[in-house]
Amino acid sequence: MLRLFPLLVVPLIIYNLIVFFGAVVFHMNIQDALSITHSIGIKMFSGETWQFSFGDFIILLTIGLLFIEVIKATRTTSREIINHGLSLLTFIVALIEFITLKGFASTPFFFVVVMTLFDVAAGYTISIVAAEHDLGLGRSGTD
Repeated sequence: MLRLFPLLVVPLIIYNLIVFFGAVVFHMNIQDALSITHSIGIKMFSGETWQFSFGDFIILLTIGLLFIEVIKATRTTSREIINHGLSLLTFIVALIEFITLKGFASTPFFFVVVMTLFDVAAGYTISIVAAEHDLGLGRSGTD
């Protein structure tokens, strides 16, 4: 069941929760929540302080989940076709939110949208290549 679920929906849900309920729960708007002013400072050996914001965390989480999605795309079962369709739906929802809804026009969310597009493109491409490999298509035998 988990293989059917597109994991990039998780950062999308987190972002939606912050946009729609963040002002009520955290008493701040989305731009404040994602900004450097509300970040964790990590002291480096160089003496500098690295600022890690919630927007950075969303991007890091999305990259990790994208890695898992790319690995899942190497399977050639019928479940993966459903997963690719749901991934496409995830991308469409994210793109519509980015373009039309207030609070979604931020750089971290733009990167989430781009990664959902990458998931769709990579998923279909990898599945096609893997299916060709499984079926022995595209090989003339003259290598």
